[in-house]
Amino acid sequence: MREGITILMADDDADDRDLTRDAFDDAHLANDLRFVVDGEDLMDYLLGRGSYADRTLHPKPSLILLDLNMPRKDGREALREIKENPALRKIPVVVLTTSDADEDVHGTYDLGVNSFIRKPVTFEALASVVATLSSYWFEIVRLPR
Repeated sequence: MREGITILMADDDADDRDLTRDAFDDAHLANDLRFVVDGEDLMDYLLGRGSYADRTLHPKPSLILLDLNMPRKDGREALREIKENPALRKIPVVVLTTSDADEDVHGTYDLGVNSFIRKPVTFEALASVVATLSSYWFEIVRLPR
């Protein structure tokens, strides 16, 4: 696994963020996992605005894990902005959400999402998804720099 890779997770649910961090720890993944709490916060981070202006403290992510249903700006709106922005569009975005609605699956792929994953219900299943994601995105795939 390549170290020095930042993963940015946008999710408003503190329990989901904690479980994801635990799943990364459980899988012994050395990636830099960071969190934002909604789509507005995500865009501020990605664009280096406000409290995220210092790129040494807030490095550009190599992968975004995106929940769809968040306050202020939902994941669909944030995804649209990411994929319309030439400076951001190459960052892979993986939707990780409780939704299994066909319109969400089709709609996010239409917007340019790289993968759509329904959040697993158990910690063991989440740990397995995290390990698979990590293997795929950081060992198999070559990411743009």
